Amino acid sequence: MRVKRITQSSFQDLFPKSRRGREMAAMSRLLDEVPEIVDLVYRDLTAGTSSGAGRQGMTAEQVFRCAVLKHLHGFTYEELELFLQDSWSMRAFARLRPEQEPTDTTLQANIARIRPETWEAINGLLVKLAQDKAIEKGRKVRIDTTVVETDIHPPTDASLLLDGIRVLTRLLEEGQALRPAPRYRFANHLRVAKKRLLAIRNSRSDEARLQPYRDMVEIAQKVAGYTRGALGVLQAWTGENETQRRHGTWIAQKMRRVLELLLRVIHQTRRRVFKGEAVPAQEKIVSLFEEHTDILAKSRRETQFGHKVCLVTGASSMVLDCVIERGNPADSDLFARMLERQEALYGRPPRQSAADGGFASKANLAAAKEKGVRDVCFAKKRGLRLAAMAKSPWVYRLLKNFRAGIEANISVLKRAFGLDCCTWSGWRGFLAYVWSAIIAYNLTILVRGVLA
Repeated sequence: MRVKRITQSSFQDLFPKSRRGREMAAMSRLLDEVPEIVDLVYRDLTAGTSSGAGRQGMTAEQVFRCAVLKHLHGFTYEELELFLQDSWSMRAFARLRPEQEPTDTTLQANIARIRPETWEAINGLLVKLAQDKAIEKGRKVRIDTTVVETDIHPPTDASLLLDGIRVLTRLLEEGQALRPAPRYRFANHLRVAKKRLLAIRNSRSDEARLQPYRDMVEIAQKVAGYTRGALGVLQAWTGENETQRRHGTWIAQKMRRVLELLLRVIHQTRRRVFKGEAVPAQEKIVSLFEEHTDILAKSRRETQFGHKVCLVTGASSMVLDCVIERGNPADSDLFARMLERQEALYGRPPRQSAADGGFASKANLAAAKEKGVRDVCFAKKRGLRLAAMAKSPWVYRLLKNFRAGIEANISVLKRAFGLDCCTWSGWRGFLAYVWSAIIAYNLTILVRGVLA
């Protein structure tokens, strides 16, 4: 039976006396002041399960604190497992019982059950705690966007074709390992496909790449044909037991999805390579594994693959709000919405706001003034009068310098809290990863504010 927390722990007073140890002890005390966090996590962990049944797993408190530790130290799940077994202070923070040694798979399975909406709600609780402790009042805010990349290789049509061939070949082989073995035929062309990929990469001209590309497309079509045949067989196949039938159903579902993506990559390759068309970004496939990935291109900057994230930070450097976008909307389209969210968060608009030049527009300035924002600063005026934005040049200059601080906030989030690249899979995994990293960062800011 899963419980919310362990009320007594023999490890609670084992934090070292160093600066980091004092911060961990203070962070632990802060989390105890917000019991609603454990309630939210407990609701996710017990969703779809029978209350009072099953073995006693990790408590909701332990799961949340382990997730915080992972981002605080930039651990992988394997490293988190090791340090939770080896470090008394980390065991104290996580409130683990003496006999508890959660494995990396246990940690991953539990942390993955916390929904993105829960992480966002937890951040709202931390923002309220900061307001109650007079660390962050939300009266002066700065807004900017950044890109969080997904964990994919640089996409090319040839590499995507090989991904599709490789995954479908593996699934076809896995299907033949079922018992009794489904009767479908296929051939493994993976070795030839890899050679064609090398030929494409080593070609010195577009003309020299055409024939290897044609060979790759032909191999991909053959594998697609094998997969269609296998799907027809698996649809009528009955395994020797329930476990085999479930596994066969899973293989068929996976085959169907990868086949759909591979056919789109084949169509994309024909348009781009053979016909010389410029395929719009919203129609392109850039990954067979993280298919939600957006193409984000800025002039004079390297193209990035991930999602645009709009952040709002305050005078304390805490991240007050975050919106994760699909596609590549203009910054100017996000400004009014972020102010509306700040008004909903605090029950009032901020007194002053500062944003990057990309947010500047007459409509955004008018919307901010209409909401009651006294001083608005865009890093680039873009035709706006300074007198219309702030009450004096001195205030405008102060806000412009204040806005520059969000660049440092974003840098810390990326370097120290893993927000440069998301390592969790799927769209909802991406949302949860970004919010969990922000929460670990905000806890650090909160603790340093309390200790100061």
